[in-house]
Amino acid sequence: MIRIVRTKTLRTLHAGLTEAETATASARAEAEQHRKEARTAADSAIRAETALEDLRTEHARTVTSAARNEGELETLRAQVLLDTEDRAALRMLLRTARKTATAQQHVFVLMRRGELHSVHPSREDAEKAAERDGAHPDGWLTQGAPGTDCHATEVAWRIQPMPLAGEAR
Repeated sequence: MIRIVRTKTLRTLHAGLTEAETATASARAEAEQHRKEARTAADSAIRAETALEDLRTEHARTVTSAARNEGELETLRAQVLLDTEDRAALRMLLRTARKTATAQQHVFVLMRRGELHSVHPSREDAEKAAERDGAHPDGWLTQGAPGTDCHATEVAWRIQPMPLAGEAR
């Protein structure tokens, strides 16, 4: 069957075809642009998710470190309080020794590894206190004896006389 189409209709169909082809090309270009934007958005979302995971890990590490530091701080505060109480007790012992020492010109300071341990009215009391805390009963040396000149921190226990009332020795 042969069909007859008028020229005007043919031109209109060709114009419609050209417009449709132009619209199709435009739609394809727009679709490709949307695909590129979707890939870019997906890549950005993946990078953001990775960064968020890294931040969460770092946050957990920071929280752990802060908790550990808080525990250490509490321990140090308790130690400072104990040290302060020890110093106050030693000052009180020294004051008491000064008050009770009418004829006595010295008190005897017991040192452990170079640090003040306690104060006593007599050398015997200092030796007994050291022995109660683990010093060997026969382990006392005379200061200044040959071969006994060593650093204070190298000596486990040492008794040192201290003058009272500003007396110079």
